[in-house]
Amino acid sequence: MDDPIEALPEQLERARVAWFYFVGGLTQQQIAERMNMTRLRVNKIIGQVREDGAVRIEVTLPLSDCIALAEAVAARYGLADVLVVPDVPDYLEQKRVIGEAAGAMAAALIEGRDLGIGIATGRTLSFAVRRLNARPHADSWVVGLTGGVTRSSGTNTFEVATSFARKLGVECHYLTAPLYCASPESRETLLLIDELTDVLARTEIADLGITSCGPLAEDTTLTQIRVVKDHLDDVVRRGAVGEFLGCFLDSHGRPVDHFLNESIIALSPDKLKLKPMSILVSGGIEKVQIIRAILRAGYVNRLVTNESVARALMAGPR
Repeated sequence: MDDPIEALPEQLERARVAWFYFVGGLTQQQIAERMNMTRLRVNKIIGQVREDGAVRIEVTLPLSDCIALAEAVAARYGLADVLVVPDVPDYLEQKRVIGEAAGAMAAALIEGRDLGIGIATGRTLSFAVRRLNARPHADSWVVGLTGGVTRSSGTNTFEVATSFARKLGVECHYLTAPLYCASPESRETLLLIDELTDVLARTEIADLGITSCGPLAEDTTLTQIRVVKDHLDDVVRRGAVGEFLGCFLDSHGRPVDHFLNESIIALSPDKLKLKPMSILVSGGIEKVQIIRAILRAGYVNRLVTNESVARALMAGPR
């Protein structure tokens, strides 16, 4: 029997097309442009859902509520695109579903293009490669957006970037430095290495940035880094609600005043904001505060998350 969770990305695509056409009133051409697919494929999907009886007076596909919620979140936060997947009880399965949906979104942006692709770290992002069914131009490349951590389980930025590059068949560049230096001065010393500054410059010129974020819980990979663990209480006292690209942000998306934020080897949120395409891939109700902060500050223009987070984003203050 087919796994219904495995089929979610394909169902989500069908549901989005159906919602836009039968509920949203978009033309097939408008849908094709919005979802970066051919009009022929849009026509085929519409024909399939008609034949399957999935559309009567309203779209009866199980994800139609998620589509409407995604549209509402996009409108509220001024985003170019949002994908909302259903809530899944299992913690790891939820990450997988979100990650794979993000892979499908990224694939549509990458297909056939000559571009630089920046990828951050995190378990959710590690799942995105499974649905990264795209073939960019041969001159495209991947770059890790952050320095590394000293331990991981398939989620380190080096591993995630490598898996993306291999799947896409392009070269990969690494920020071969720690994510956090001991001090701002030690960061400046590391940046005297030309190869490192060259890669950091590459993170800035990448056309697409794919990122995640984290809460300030004591059991995350990031908060187990010694320099972070030693100063976590101080960071929280200064108003931080989570981290994004290693940067600790307050509820409005502003970096808190702490030396850790001046000791990072990573693309800064402000520079991510300048990219034409950027995707925040993150879910879990414990991350609502940091996700809202990132959206408030306008650091990304696309979001992939789960239903309960999307509802919380709509229920709380913008």
